[in-house]
Amino acid sequence: MPRYTVHVRGEWLSVPCKDSSKTIRCLGKEALRRYIKNKPDNGGFVTLENVTFYLRRCKGLGLLDLDDKLEDALEDNEFVEVVVEGDVMSPDFIPSQPEGIHRYSRYKEPDQYIEMDGESLTTGDLLNLGKGLYKIKLTAEAAQRVKQSRLLIESIVKEKKVVYGITTGFGKFARTVIPVSQLNNLQVNLVRSHSAGVGKPLSPDRTRMLLALRINVLAKGYSGVSLETLQQAIEAFNACCLPYIPEKGTVGASGDLAPLSHLALGLIGEGKMWSPKSGWADAKYVLEAHGLKPVSLKPKEGLALINGTQMITSLGCEAVERANAIAKQADIVAALTLEVLKGTTRAFDSDIHRLRPHPGQVEVAFRFRSLLDSDHHPSEIAESHRFCDRVQDAYTLRCCPQVHGVVNDTIDFVRNIISTEINSATDNPMVFAERGETISGGNFHGEYPAKALDYLAIGVHELASISERRIERLCNPSLSELPAFLVTEGGLNSGFMIAHCTAAALVSENKALCHPSSVDSLSTSAATEDHVSMGGWAARKALRVIENVEHVLAIELLAACQGIEFLRPLRTTTPLEKVYDLVRSVVRPWMKDRFMAPDIEAAHRLLVDQKVWLVAVPYIEKYRMEHIPESRPVSPTAFSVDSISLSNFSIHDHEDHPGKHNES
Repeated sequence: MPRYTVHVRGEWLSVPCKDSSKTIRCLGKEALRRYIKNKPDNGGFVTLENVTFYLRRCKGLGLLDLDDKLEDALEDNEFVEVVVEGDVMSPDFIPSQPEGIHRYSRYKEPDQYIEMDGESLTTGDLLNLGKGLYKIKLTAEAAQRVKQSRLLIESIVKEKKVVYGITTGFGKFARTVIPVSQLNNLQVNLVRSHSAGVGKPLSPDRTRMLLALRINVLAKGYSGVSLETLQQAIEAFNACCLPYIPEKGTVGASGDLAPLSHLALGLIGEGKMWSPKSGWADAKYVLEAHGLKPVSLKPKEGLALINGTQMITSLGCEAVERANAIAKQADIVAALTLEVLKGTTRAFDSDIHRLRPHPGQVEVAFRFRSLLDSDHHPSEIAESHRFCDRVQDAYTLRCCPQVHGVVNDTIDFVRNIISTEINSATDNPMVFAERGETISGGNFHGEYPAKALDYLAIGVHELASISERRIERLCNPSLSELPAFLVTEGGLNSGFMIAHCTAAALVSENKALCHPSSVDSLSTSAATEDHVSMGGWAARKALRVIENVEHVLAIELLAACQGIEFLRPLRTTTPLEKVYDLVRSVVRPWMKDRFMAPDIEAAHRLLVDQKVWLVAVPYIEKYRMEHIPESRPVSPTAFSVDSISLSNFSIHDHEDHPGKHNES
């Protein structure tokens, strides 16, 4: 028998239908009838005869024709809303779709799985799980560990031992012993009371990451959760049933209690939940629509679901991966700008960077050489200023390996901490089945990822800071030898004037966002939790900084490509021409003023999707294969006199090559 979940005045009703040949109007009337039946005052309706209403899908808010047959217009178990015309109690809009939901409009259930053991998840894995590319299954070894830790919890309850969070209250109530008959209620009350977050809900991608990461931590077998409950969480993930999780409310110790409580609240069938099938609806109906049952919490399980740093760390994984993507592409964008501004490649000579062999610096210098090497990729633009009289370039061009380089090293440092964190047990108390005891500790404290993500924000910001200065050089005719603001008929047209202002505004915003949140601490829980990490804000700030960086580099990418228009018919190197062609496939040249925001967003999307990197990386890696010795960071102590002499000979031999200023 077909069944539909219908939203009426903020309430959800399950309406079965024996005859699917009936109309949409019949479904609306039956839903209103059931709503009135449950109200002592009939919900304010005198009769349904003269009520005018319409129905719309919760997914996408599409209006339904009241005369269409149910079997033609709706799928079984679809979610719809009844809106009564002129009714002040009927909402004009229910937020059935979260932000960015266009990415889920073509959502397809994945058929591939990632096996979770609590030990080997990577930041890339978690990002792909967030994108909905994989389902989750538990390894046999992890399932066995979970079973063993649960047996210990059950023995504690059976023997009526006094153990924090299992047979006692929480925080300040740690000395309050709870009767055995109330232990299940204790866990449910914990989840309900701690679901106190505020703000916009996390996006579907970020909610999936958070749920996946919590599953990975529980799979380690140190939380005391039952295998049944863990499997229910996995089933919810695989069905893309995602609880409503406000982004604000965690102080990052004892873990991310508020957001993880909202996560658990949805799993127990309370609060709101979203799926591609239902949009936002009451969690119990969303679970039911996917054939799932709400989790029934047993002793310790509420605490097991909400204790840990998974909010900080899951957002941190996204931050690390996006930072890495934009850092790689920043080198390509800067190389393109250097070509347009007729800069020299001499500052990227491998011998310079071997004398200060920070890995990031060496790699960035190598990337510049791979994109700009005149012997490898002849450039007509470089050839045009082969004998210019400039000696050296401004720092924003010459010092890219040093500035971009430390960003790369910062990302590697933070990735190491986040990678450790995503495979760490962060519960309290910890359940050690092999020792037959539980131990209270502080692994829930978020200081590690909080400090790392503050550092990441500070590091990545520099990519935007230096990029904005390069945009200034491109737009300023006294520095670029190009038309002011990269447009013809200046005055009539403003060109990139305000695009540069936008970049400056984003850089300034980042300066405030880069103030570290982890230097702050406010005592909570009646001074029981008297030092906290504020890691949730550190993670959200880092993502905002990275998004700003992406937009600034998108503007530079557009400006550099526009600069090339004024150097035509001269061509740049092959890899940079490929980058130019990519940009021109989505943004046409700027011949006269037009609506610029869509162009910036198109370039931003190229960077977010890493298409700029994908176009250039084959040339970078081919160059690496042909220059393997010089692409490796080398300690100064590894140099011999002979190798230095050979390097010096190489420099003199290439002194007059295109794109290299005459230096003394």
